[in-house]
Amino acid sequence: MPSRGHIQNGSVVPEGEFPWPDGTPVVVDAARERPVAHSQDIPTLYERLKEFIGVADDLPADLAENHDHYLHGRPKE
Repeated sequence: MPSRGHIQNGSVVPEGEFPWPDGTPVVVDAARERPVAHSQDIPTLYERLKEFIGVADDLPADLAENHDHYLHGRPKE
């Protein structure tokens, strides 16, 4: 069960309480996390994919309903 914390003056300082009793052997592995961006800095799915809207104009009208048929050959619903 992972727990979060940080190093301070050479010691691991937990965020909250560790769920284990004193003396429990542990392995500390430094997290490789990116800094949390503010929500206004993260583009929406629409913003990331808007250049592809309308690119495929020759698809079957029932593709959404029968995608398994077109991708895997299953019977149409």
